[in-house]
Amino acid sequence: MKHLNRIKLGFDMVRYNLKIVFANKFVYFLIAALAFYLLVIAIALFSSSASMNTGDMYSALILPGILIIFYPVIFNIQNDKDARMLEIIFGVPNYRFKVYLVRFLISILILVVLLFFMGSFTVFAVLRIPVLKMVYQLMFPLLFLASLGFLMASLTRNASAAAVIMIVIGLFFWIMSEAVEHSKWNIFLNPFTVPNDMSLTVWKNVIYQNRLMLVVGSVVSMLWSLINLQRREKFI
Repeated sequence: MKHLNRIKLGFDMVRYNLKIVFANKFVYFLIAALAFYLLVIAIALFSSSASMNTGDMYSALILPGILIIFYPVIFNIQNDKDARMLEIIFGVPNYRFKVYLVRFLISILILVVLLFFMGSFTVFAVLRIPVLKMVYQLMFPLLFLASLGFLMASLTRNASAAAVIMIVIGLFFWIMSEAVEHSKWNIFLNPFTVPNDMSLTVWKNVIYQNRLMLVVGSVVSMLWSLINLQRREKFI
């Protein structure tokens, strides 16, 4: 009986947090992400099929991924503040960690599912790509940006300020990505575009170092965010 109650409680918690994730302006970001993706697909369909490759699709799917994950992670805390739920969440010891971690994981799961469907549709409509590998590689930069966005929200305690900071950071990395295109320091490193002047062994090592740095950055950002959430008086 206790196990059934725990399962029901867990199910209710996930269902409630799903409503929070999909609340307010998330639908607009989702529509924008899908519209951009469909625009890319339309351009690919009406152009030469040989003009688009797997590397191009990786680059095309990053922006929809950022749009999908942007709102849930940055406005995670702000939505509770606006709904006057912070007093309840922060009033129960350690409960806030479970709430925000569950929401973060739900947001990541939604992102993975949507990327998988977009990748699958790409195979059906335009180009045969390794969908699972594509989603796997996309999650490294997207998880890092999501964790960094959540960190900015916990540091600024204001979603709008965190959004502006993340846009500036994102634009900086995007502009610098050309200068460090094939470097391990490029968070948008495209593993499906092998440089002509680099051996495959060196390229694999660059990809490994880049992915390792993104994973470490994601973990540090999340731990830092959880530490910030201990300071209750900063948010209420």
